[in-house]
Parts: sequence; C-alpha cells; structure tokens
Amino acid sequence: MAVLPFVVEGSGQRAAPADRAAGEPVAHQRVAPPAAAGETSLSRDRPSLAAAGGTRQGGRVDRTELADFLRHCRTRLAPADVGLPKGARRRTPGLRREEVAQLAGMSTDHYTRLEQARGSRPSRQMLAAVARALRLTDDERDHLFHLAGEEPSHHRTPTDHVRPGLLLILDRLTDVPAQVVSDRGDVLAQNAMGKALHGDASARPEAEHNVVWRFFTDPAAREHFPAEDHDRAARAAVADLRATLARRPDDARLTALVRRLRARSEEFSALWDNHEVAVRRADVKRFLHPVVGLLELDCEVLLSPEHDQRLVVYTARPGSESHERLELLRVVGLQDLTRG
Repeated sequence: MAVLPFVVEGSGQRAAPADRAAGEPVAHQRVAPPAAAGETSLSRDRPSLAAAGGTRQGGRVDRTELADFLRHCRTRLAPADVGLPKGARRRTPGLRREEVAQLAGMSTDHYTRLEQARGSRPSRQMLAAVARALRLTDDERDHLFHLAGEEPSHHRTPTDHVRPGLLLILDRLTDVPAQVVSDRGDVLAQNAMGKALHGDASARPEAEHNVVWRFFTDPAAREHFPAEDHDRAARAAVADLRATLARRPDDARLTALVRRLRARSEEFSALWDNHEVAVRRADVKRFLHPVVGLLELDCEVLLSPEHDQRLVVYTARPGSESHERLELLRVVGLQDLTRG
C-alpha cells in the first residue's frame, strides 16, 4: 500500500491516509508527493505517459498528440475518482467531456475543441486546471505543457499544480469543508463543502483567488467573519505571509503580492511593518454564513512535505449548534451545486 505522507500542523505528528477502495465515492480536488524524488503515489500505480515528452521547438502546439493524450487521460478515470456519482449506465469508459470541463472550470465546448485538435491555443492557467481535473501526475502535467508548446513549471518552486497527495485526501472529504491553499494564500482547490462555506473561488477573477488580497482589499470579504475577529485575522494573515517570504525571499509572485498589498491597504502596510512572524496552525475560527448563520469551527492544517501547500479542514464539535448548522450547510450546498 502506498503511503502518502503529510504533516498535521500543530500536532507534530505524521499521518498517512489509507488507500481509497475501488469505486468508493470521493469529494472533489487534491495531496502531497511521496519522499522519492520525482515520484508520486499515482505514478507508482500506473505507467508514466510522459516518456515521449520533449520541449516543443518554438512553442509549437502539437494539437493531435495533445488531443490524444487528453482523451486517454479522461477515459482512464472513473466518476468516483473525482467525487462524482456514477449515475446512469455509461456506454463508454471514463469521464464525460462535460464532467472534465466542470472540474476544470471551463466550458464544455472549449474543452471539446481541445480533444478535437481545434480551437485557440490553451493558456497556462487552462492547462493547469485541466491537469487538476484529470488528476495528472507531475510527469504527466509536464508532458501536457510540452504538447501545448509551454514550458512546465519547475516543481522545486511553488506551483498552482496541487500536490497529488493533497488532492487524494481532499477527494475523500465529503462531509466537511476543505480547501487547498498555497502558502501565498492562493486557493488552489476546494471540495463541495468548501465552496458552500467560502464561495467558489474559481468563479472569481484570478486576483481574488488570494484570500489575503481579498481580506485587505474587499470589504465584502470581511463580512464572512464576525467584526470582533477582524483584527486577529488580519494580524495572523500578515504574520503568515511574512513567514512565507522569509522562506522564499526570491519568490517574484510573493514579493509582487506584498508590494501590491502595501500600496493598496494602509492596514496591511502598518501590520507588515510590525514584523510579526507566525505560520498558520490549528485554530478555532468563526464564520458568518448568509444562510446558516454563525459557525464556530475547528481548523486543522495539513502541510505538504515542502510546506508550500496546505489542506485546510474545518470541523464542528459533535452535538454543538455549529455541528447542526454545518449539516444544514451540507444539504444547502449540495442543492445549490445540483441547481448550478
């Protein structure tokens, strides 16, 4: 059995989830790669599809190979692998095109054109979204980028490609809100309950995927928290961002984010000048939800081995009022997704 290591922040313990049983229902999105360099748990379970990959000369898109690769990756996935119900009898193996498009946050027509070797050149953001939707390994993701005429991200540096191990855990979490967030504060993946609690990050403009940016620049984002918690939340966000910058002072995206925040928010700039440093750890957080009301939730943070991505899980204490409201949120959230 493949062991997927992750760190439970605040407990000092390492834990490993059991492998998912075949056909077992899952939720929606990503986990951390094992210790072996360049190897993931998924790459051990299936042969790499990236063997033929080489950097495309001049950024040329190999549309035929790209289309074949996407079709192959789609047909090998079962609905349960990505948290979807099996539904009616399927005439063909794998996911439907519209299901991949939904998981990637793009139109079915746009994804279909990719599989038909037609349409415009896919952007890097689109390629990353498709890689997440198809649960590609790091090697397969690189191959996808090569076929599209793009240089893949270097995995030694932070990337928006969610670690396969974190995704596997997120996929199994169906009854509690959870999301994968980078140490810069970018929301990378959410399960259905995470979207019900926080809203669908993928539906917002790209700049608003960052929770720190939204907190300090969008007054509506603060309405998600009780007013008496705002100061504490602001200090924690800034201290955590400063700790990240200390680990990666040459991170261009991170330094640009800090620069924009200092220019946009006097509050952020003042807190930044306090030089408080603290990594986010297990905590109790309160949220104001427009439908179910006040939720007081235990927040657990699971870190990837590189500590650049975090799976944040929210639970309520059994028997509490927040537990009942969280159950209501689960029902309401699933109804909203069905209507959507």
